[in-house]
Amino acid sequence: MKYLVTGGSGFLGSRVKEHFDANDFSRRNNRDLLNLYDVQTASDYDVVIHLAAHLDKSPEAADEVFLTNVDGTVNLLKNVREGCVFIFASTKDVYGRFADNYREVPENCPTLYSDQSALEWSKLIAERYVEYYSHVRNFRSCIFRMSTVYAPLSEGNTPNFVTHYADMIDKGGGIRLPGGGRPIRDVLHVDDFSAACGAFVGSVIRHGLYNLGGGRENALPLSELVETMEEVSGLQAVIDKDHPLPDPAPLDYVSDLTLVRQELDWTPKMGIKEGLATLFDRNAA
Repeated sequence: MKYLVTGGSGFLGSRVKEHFDANDFSRRNNRDLLNLYDVQTASDYDVVIHLAAHLDKSPEAADEVFLTNVDGTVNLLKNVREGCVFIFASTKDVYGRFADNYREVPENCPTLYSDQSALEWSKLIAERYVEYYSHVRNFRSCIFRMSTVYAPLSEGNTPNFVTHYADMIDKGGGIRLPGGGRPIRDVLHVDDFSAACGAFVGSVIRHGLYNLGGGRENALPLSELVETMEEVSGLQAVIDKDHPLPDPAPLDYVSDLTLVRQELDWTPKMGIKEGLATLFDRNAA
């Protein structure tokens, strides 16, 4: 099978690209989702994993976010050929504040507007286009609403907060924790995300939408996340208690993995300590 990863030079994409020995579609590789000639290359592939996105949450970036994340996704979808597989990286944040109503968040959690930024809203809109084009153009589609997927630090890429914490511990920099470190998040290593993509490709499911994260067994308060990083690295974290961040919304988030386990026979394989250790392994990047 021939794999294409959009955003294949990015924080997660560089690792996913290596996992599948895929080709990279990204601006760093001189490919643009808004270029109608560039996106035609999608028709050459059996599997397209769409990670590329404009990730700015600032109000000033809304127009560019919608242009890249919605129009760019549509451009890509129009070039996926019949019978292929399209995997779309969405986000748990489409649920907004409604996620606070669940101990483990299921796929039927409401996605009504509750102060989400243009980034989250663009992902939700793009999900509908994925469902539409995969049906009318007759290709298989999978939407993963991803929760805190982390990867080793890579050159030129902005990490998520998990990898950022590890980087600060490694460099001796200060870490600002939201909510005093109380918020709980479930974390998932990027290699487990790649395995989930492979599970969908190898399944008989035509169209799937799944919450994807570490689940309850890989969930912990942010303060304990930092403590675990200290344990696996042997280094001491510096917590900036003078400049704490406010409580996030939702305060806690843990993915309900029931559906993805049932339909794709997938479950996270990498435990928290094993996964976090890769963030301090120079050979893992």
